[in-house]
Amino acid sequence: CCGADVLGGELRVVLILTKYYHADMGKVLESSLWRSSDFGTTYTKLTLQPGVTTVIDNFYICPTNKRKIILVSSSLSDRDQSLFLSTDEGATFQKQLVPFSVETLIFHPRQEDKVLAYTREGKLYVSADLGKKWTLLQERVTKDHVFWAVSGVDADPDLVHVEAQDLGGGFRYVTCQIHNCSAKMLTLPFSGPIDHGSLTVQDNYIFFKATSTNQSKYYISYRRNEFVLMKLPKYALPKVRDSVYMAEWYQTDTYNLYQSDPRGELYSLVLEDVRSSRQAEESVVIDILEVRGVKGVFLANKKVDGKVVTLITYNKGRDWDYLRPPSTDMSGKPTNCKPPDCHLHLHLRWADNPYVSGTVHTKDTAPGLIMGAGNLGSQLVEYKEEMYITSDCGRTWRQVFEEEHHVLYLDHGGVIVAIKDTSIPLKVLKFSVDEGLTWSTHNFTSTSVFVDGLLSEPGDETLVMTVFGHISFRSDWELVKVDFRPSFSRQCNEQDYSSWDLTDLQGDRCVMGQQRSFRRRKPTSWCIKGRSFTAALAARVCQCRDSDFLCDYGFERAPSSESDASKCFANFWFNPLSPPDDCVLGQTYSSSVGYRKVVSNVCEGGVDPRQSPAQLQCPLLPPRGLQVSIRGEAVAVRPGEDVLFVVRQEQGDVLTTKYQVDLGDGFKAMYMNLTLTGEPIRHRYESPGVYRVSVRAENMAGHDEAVLFVQVNSPLQALYLEVVPVIGVNQEVNLTAVLQPLNPNLTVFYWWVGHSLQPLLSLENSVTTRFGDTGDVRVTVQAACGTSVLQDSRVVRVLDQFQLVPLQFSKDLDAHNPNTPEWREDVGLVVSRLLSKETSIPEELLVTVVKPGLPTLADLHLLLPAPRPTRKRSLTSDKVPPAAAGRVLPAPAPPRVWRRPPTSMVLVWARVWTSWPLVHRWGWETAQPPEERSAGS
Repeated sequence: CCGADVLGGELRVVLILTKYYHADMGKVLESSLWRSSDFGTTYTKLTLQPGVTTVIDNFYICPTNKRKIILVSSSLSDRDQSLFLSTDEGATFQKQLVPFSVETLIFHPRQEDKVLAYTREGKLYVSADLGKKWTLLQERVTKDHVFWAVSGVDADPDLVHVEAQDLGGGFRYVTCQIHNCSAKMLTLPFSGPIDHGSLTVQDNYIFFKATSTNQSKYYISYRRNEFVLMKLPKYALPKVRDSVYMAEWYQTDTYNLYQSDPRGELYSLVLEDVRSSRQAEESVVIDILEVRGVKGVFLANKKVDGKVVTLITYNKGRDWDYLRPPSTDMSGKPTNCKPPDCHLHLHLRWADNPYVSGTVHTKDTAPGLIMGAGNLGSQLVEYKEEMYITSDCGRTWRQVFEEEHHVLYLDHGGVIVAIKDTSIPLKVLKFSVDEGLTWSTHNFTSTSVFVDGLLSEPGDETLVMTVFGHISFRSDWELVKVDFRPSFSRQCNEQDYSSWDLTDLQGDRCVMGQQRSFRRRKPTSWCIKGRSFTAALAARVCQCRDSDFLCDYGFERAPSSESDASKCFANFWFNPLSPPDDCVLGQTYSSSVGYRKVVSNVCEGGVDPRQSPAQLQCPLLPPRGLQVSIRGEAVAVRPGEDVLFVVRQEQGDVLTTKYQVDLGDGFKAMYMNLTLTGEPIRHRYESPGVYRVSVRAENMAGHDEAVLFVQVNSPLQALYLEVVPVIGVNQEVNLTAVLQPLNPNLTVFYWWVGHSLQPLLSLENSVTTRFGDTGDVRVTVQAACGTSVLQDSRVVRVLDQFQLVPLQFSKDLDAHNPNTPEWREDVGLVVSRLLSKETSIPEELLVTVVKPGLPTLADLHLLLPAPRPTRKRSLTSDKVPPAAAGRVLPAPAPPRVWRRPPTSMVLVWARVWTSWPLVHRWGWETAQPPEERSAGS
């Protein structure tokens, strides 16, 4: 892989980092850093440490001063990771050891020497001197959810927004100053926990998701005001696209698109069934693209009756229309594509490679210029990627290529460069100097190369680019500089430009509330636009019309087929006269009549469907949406542990509401302003059990109640799965989980038998089962009690034939029997070993299972050996063949002596033995020590 960046400045420096990344090892094994000071004409390989193999993992360039660079490296001879710092565009580097492993660096957006470092251990450090000294800010930080202060929004430029995990395991949104980020100086802008990986800080907005009692809620703050619940239409499941749009997952591959008001709080439907080009869990999920350079213009792919079609809007989603197809193809032949049965459709994919364009290319400094890959027809066709271009912001289109190309705009779009997107090597590029009307070819190299990316010089006025790639997969990188400056002999003047007016597809010049005109270079003028060029020519504000307004929150437009399609009607679930959730008794509120102006629309006067709604008095509202939860979202705690109960109320008056709290163990209290202050209720449960926690909120208008069941239990310490190691086919067997401590009614047991992924669940610690086939079967049990989970596993041998010998012990052993699984297992091993020694039967064929309880009893399982020509010894005689089915052996074996400590002796003997699967029941006889046995025993 490789990375490249152009530093600009006086030296026109380019840095190229090539890396060999080993996917299985998950790290970079080799790297090379190349530097050019003549913008790609020549390159020099940098040696950071002579004689030492230094691997550069990544490099970071200060956005406000590109002379300052930080390389992140690892070396076999260095114990710690090191940084290499440069203040002269990479001409020299200073090595700086750091006591942590850098995952990523984040430069301050305004102050060039301040840098944040996120480590692989989840720690956040800060440096105020370009990486020479580092200070630990925070631990347990979520990757990619750290943000510097936003200029013009955050009052303190040294503020950092962080999502971090607290000691209880939950995640919090915290802020602090880089000079003092101790625990005492942390600020929690939101008091409750938030979902992992949900914090987003973007310009004026801060967004996160918080899930409580199995319900997800979405909060937003506009310009650092208090967080408010985002009001999405009911039944919406949102995912953030940006701070103005919200996408809702609707089916397996489509989303509904909503647009917010300027504060990001209220959302209205603007487009249904937007196609998802990736899986729903990924960050970029929907086919929508903002056309850069012209405010309010978007492209989207919508699924209609199973077909994907491309739509365009000129007023931020208020109205959508199909793209008009060109009348002729690139050869001048008729396309025979006419609406309503045929339109132009574009792929709206994002490029995985940062050094090539996506399937649609736009640029801020080239307004109206859109170039994309797609096809003509009734729907978008995958893998059909003809190239089309428009220079009037989507009103008219032209086909330029039959295959997809990577695109680069130079000199404000004055030169368009295109290279075919292909897996074969190339040496030709195409370029246009008249916005795609005509195209020329240029051999940028004498030897064909596999193109990996395109790189342009900084600044929109540049006419210099670099093509980088490789000749073969084993060759070094090839970098080719292409300079278009010699093609132009002079700078443009006013006579070299013409104007064009922005209109929508219906020819309406009032777009987003104003008429806008732009400049474009005449096709006959071969000149350089240069650094001083601006495309915008003139703008005039329009009077407001119905099309400048969309439906407000809770309203939807009537279907387009109806006569009043432009009117907004309240949804069935929305009552426009209902007071807002934060309506306080004594204040007033205004109800919506169903309309609001499109965000960023600048129209004035004219029609205003919002009218002037009457001001209504806030009534006394009963409490609604009352919730009680434990901070950290746990519902299982340990005895003696501090528990923080948090009470929230979604709607209703809070100033006059009383809250009666019952924590289930005798603690009862009455609170005022409980949900207003947000202060938790701290409590401890001393004894294990299940406690019913209830909160009743009541005022003069009504009441609401919330209930939470809390499990209080000690953590599980030990789990032992007890099961006979040998069992017959289809014989019932008992599986028992011996648990410490025993928590009746609070523990759930999960049982897996064999290779089944579906467990059997039980509240009892034992289950019975049967095995239908011979062989070894693994049995696994998990015991879950609160947050504590233990597991144990055993292998059971299922046989169709074996011998079973009941055993009995002298009463001396009962005094030493603690009745624990471990003791029983140890005794069984001792008995098997002794019997093997006395009988010369291999120990692996003897399995002694001591039974639970008193008196101490056991079963001896005598397994059949693998078939051999020789005969095996029997337990009672060298002459008796093993497993004589249906035959009872004539004489019991003499007692075997098991010596425990010097003062005790235990005897064990068999009364009768037989083979499985005989059906008679085996008899038992009380045995005595040898000296007490009579001749007739």
